Amino acid sequence: SRSFHGNNRLLTSQIISYYESINQCKTELPEYFNFASDVLDEWARLEKDGRKPANPAFWWVNDEGEEVKWSFEELGSLSRKAANVLSGACGLQRGDRVIAVLPRVPEWWLLNVACMRTGIVLIPGTSQLTAKDISYRLQASKAKCIITSDTLAPAVESVLPGSQFLKSKLIVGQGSRAGWLNLKELL
Repeated sequence: SRSFHGNNRLLTSQIISYYESINQCKTELPEYFNFASDVLDEWARLEKDGRKPANPAFWWVNDEGEEVKWSFEELGSLSRKAANVLSGACGLQRGDRVIAVLPRVPEWWLLNVACMRTGIVLIPGTSQLTAKDISYRLQASKAKCIITSDTLAPAVESVLPGSQFLKSKLIVGQGSRAGWLNLKELL
């Protein structure tokens, strides 16, 4: 048994038992499952009701020691706002594809959860992708939105004219850029 911030977690044997019951069809599986609403929102509710100790759902620290720490409730709320940005301002719908060319900043995880919430397919890309890599991914996936940081936007922008499916461009960062929506402002 292992403890994290004083909260006893399920023992390994309990977890194995649960998965065995699923494999033997003894546990009813939901017809539809959404991690964001079925797990994250449930943990937030338990935390809010005082039935689960407050532990960070997300804790990010950069090389300079800056921290971002979100509770389950905060991550849930922020991801709902981000989901509204994707479906509202960006005009995306369930099944649409979005490419994220971002370093691993907090917004990367936030957008992952937002995409889970809405049924939008996230195609992650690292900041090391070349223009040729990005162009290929845009065309092969028929992505309707691209998300990148303000520092990577110039490189990404160089391949956008050839993308016939792209509807919206979302920038993560402090800066603004002509023709791009800014995630922080929209949140």
